[in-house]
Amino acid sequence: MPLQDLLESAVTDGTVPGAAALVARGDEVETASAGEFAPDSIARIASVTKPIMAAAVMLLVDEGRVSLHDQVARWLPELAAPHVVRTPESPIEDVVPAAREITIEDLLTFRAGWGFPSDFSLPAVIDLFAKLPVFGPGEAPDEWLVTLSRVPLLHQPGEAWLYNTCSDIQGVLVARVSGRSLPDFLAERIFEPLGMVDTGFYVPSEKRDRLPTQHGWDFVVPDEGLWLEPPIFPSGAGGLVSTLADLHRFGRMLLADGGGLLSPESVRLMTTDHLTQEQRDASNLFLEGAGWGYGGAVRDDGRYGWTGGTGTTAHVVRSTGTVGVLLTQVMMTGPTSTPLMREVWRYAFGES
Repeated sequence: MPLQDLLESAVTDGTVPGAAALVARGDEVETASAGEFAPDSIARIASVTKPIMAAAVMLLVDEGRVSLHDQVARWLPELAAPHVVRTPESPIEDVVPAAREITIEDLLTFRAGWGFPSDFSLPAVIDLFAKLPVFGPGEAPDEWLVTLSRVPLLHQPGEAWLYNTCSDIQGVLVARVSGRSLPDFLAERIFEPLGMVDTGFYVPSEKRDRLPTQHGWDFVVPDEGLWLEPPIFPSGAGGLVSTLADLHRFGRMLLADGGGLLSPESVRLMTTDHLTQEQRDASNLFLEGAGWGYGGAVRDDGRYGWTGGTGTTAHVVRSTGTVGVLLTQVMMTGPTSTPLMREVWRYAFGES
């Protein structure tokens, strides 16, 4: 089924009210859109932000401003000498000192000790949920870091893969090291060089007619001003908006060994699995059998990328020079990839 027919079918059968997709194989680029989406629609990409965030950290590594093995406490002293719950099931008051300090590579591989496991009912996870940064009124990055420092780690640094929180910490790290706000750093060092003209933490007024409505599975999610003005907390875990064309540009950079933006070694590290088999197995709810590089999942066939809770996904396969992107604005009900995502992956990469 052609890509356009695939999306039109998903709109017709009520799977989504709208979608846009792009599949690029070398210089051959195919785009499609249906329903509420146009080819240039600007979507809230949610966790597809994470690979871009990791690339920002690797820019600083390439410049020698940080090292992967540096302790994050050098720039984020709020996170020095963390404490860990005695067991994952322990109450948050039952803690022991961390066996070692958290490193920058721990943040990139999601093994710092903060984040979400498969069991969301654990006391330390409930405490972390209550202190998530928000896109609207809430804590600024420096304030949030103090709040986070009061949440005990669920696991010792380096011990387990835990979802999400490390990307938000990366955002604060990049701002501290660079001396720039995260939005300014990403705009100047990634978006402008790559020509990602519609990517940022909010949609300017002159482009708002290109922002589709955000939907739950059976209801419309009110924006209440989110993504319409600069956020107090620019989330490195899920705060960006973007387009098919911009995510294609980011993907092409990865396929081109950094394209002059990143070093080939940084791209190799981003797109290489760093987890043990035990860590992969324990994280199957999120990773669905994949490993984890920096900022994205890595499958055994080399496919690198990630999905977003707003029904978005962007991946590359370096060995075949393929980029695949899907944008919807239908909130996912859990971490499991949607059937539409799997159909687009099958079309783009020949697998699900």
